[in-house]
Amino acid sequence: MPSSSLRRSASESLVVGELRTKLTWLAAFRVAVTTLLLVFLAAKRALGPPAELSVADQLAFTLSGVVYLLTLGYAVALRRGIGGARAAYAQVLGDVVLASSVVFLTGAGDSPFTFTYSVAVVAAAILLYQRGALIAAVSSAVAFAAVVMSVQLGLVEAPVEAQALPAGRLAFVLGSNAIAQVSIGVLAGYLSRQLAQAGGRVMAGQARIEQLVDVQNLILAAMPSGLITCDVAGRVTFVNPAGEAILGLISGDWPADVEQLLPGLRALKKSVKRAELTVPTPSGDRTLGLTVTPLEESAGSTLVVFQDLTDLRRAEEQLRTVDHLASLGKFSAQLAHEIRNPLASMRGAAQMLGDESKGDTASGRLSRILVREADRLSELVEDFLKFARPPPPKLEPIDLGRLISDTVEMLKADPMARGVTVEVSAAPVLGQGDSAQLQQVVINLVRNALAAVGSGGRVRVVAELRNGRPEIRVWDSAGKIPSSDLTRIFEPFYSTRPGGTGLGLSTAHNIVRSHGGEISVKSTPADGTEFVVALQSAPGAQHEDLGRR
Repeated sequence: MPSSSLRRSASESLVVGELRTKLTWLAAFRVAVTTLLLVFLAAKRALGPPAELSVADQLAFTLSGVVYLLTLGYAVALRRGIGGARAAYAQVLGDVVLASSVVFLTGAGDSPFTFTYSVAVVAAAILLYQRGALIAAVSSAVAFAAVVMSVQLGLVEAPVEAQALPAGRLAFVLGSNAIAQVSIGVLAGYLSRQLAQAGGRVMAGQARIEQLVDVQNLILAAMPSGLITCDVAGRVTFVNPAGEAILGLISGDWPADVEQLLPGLRALKKSVKRAELTVPTPSGDRTLGLTVTPLEESAGSTLVVFQDLTDLRRAEEQLRTVDHLASLGKFSAQLAHEIRNPLASMRGAAQMLGDESKGDTASGRLSRILVREADRLSELVEDFLKFARPPPPKLEPIDLGRLISDTVEMLKADPMARGVTVEVSAAPVLGQGDSAQLQQVVINLVRNALAAVGSGGRVRVVAELRNGRPEIRVWDSAGKIPSSDLTRIFEPFYSTRPGGTGLGLSTAHNIVRSHGGEISVKSTPADGTEFVVALQSAPGAQHEDLGRR
């Protein structure tokens, strides 16, 4: 079916439905008026002297009964879905007949109820607009003239005494009634048409507003940025789906105060429009880039648009760390090269002096001390060289579960492990790497954890497959790393532990990066400290098969 036919069919259905609603209301109005008329007649009988029912009273009660029956018939018809234009015209003509009956029963030309014709005309205007109003007006004028002339000519006898009208008076009554009905019909039809057009414009505007609201909701739902609105008192009035996802909120379950979502926002509103905030969420602290805009037309309301910059800032920190490590490694390599050659010459000279000294002389003892310290410095230089230029890893499939089990078993003999509860979850997980270098990473991380917790603490080492990547996790219960130090702990010579060299985590960082992996850390006093080493999977790794072996 063409779209124009569909629109026309929908429009016709809307008109029929609207007409049926009007018919229902007018039927109810007619019942109410008839009921009032019955109450009036009953009160008149009750307050007057006892007497038999007059012919007029009998006809009035009969007319009321007829109206009730007709209204019942209308109700049944409307209930069955019959309510088109034909039913409306039939009801309009019925109203004219009803008005004529009332006028006839109350004195014809002298009846005080000639206004009922006007009610019928207005009802027709409501139902059928200008055309219906004019038809009802003409019908009312003709019906009134027929009633008056029938009584005037004696064709029918009025229930109440009605005096014959002089010719001039008769012409005036008929003419004025006709003019009144037609005037009311024209005016009521015009007003009903204007009202219908205004109603149509209102409905079209409402439909347009609803459409715009739907489009707005779709835009807000599709926005990748979070959006929050709050009133002048700081009460949250709206959070879009992206904002709920970033802040870890349940849909529609928002805190009452915006400060509970974005701590420090009120201070920002007074100073800058663009800033960054670190806010707590169920998944940890998140760094947000905020744009705060006052809504001038909403009585002090505020619009906050924000993006999650956590991953971006973390990547920037990692890039700075890598650049710093590269520069420091180059410097360390140059320094070690410059120290190694003269150190070798100094050692050789000290050894020659020791060979020339006989026995346990002071010169011999000093020469041996020089040789020993030269060897120690040489080892330190070699460590610098390994840090600056670590050998490339020999990549091969490794069972990370077995690697951490063997390493932790070895470290249990370390004095720092005394009194520490060490848990190992060594599920078979196949990764790719250099076993010796990765073992060094585990040693560095576990020893740091043992030193942090001390006697009575807990350390947990886990190998698992997460998001398709093998991971090694080292957790301790201490949680002693301040948030300000989390971005610096992988820098060489940076240590928060007294006596620490600051090379353990730097070496671990370099090894993991050379394996194409990532190392990260999070630490809070409540949750402890956890280092996560994410490595590359071995080509064609089948973790299920490894588990069965």
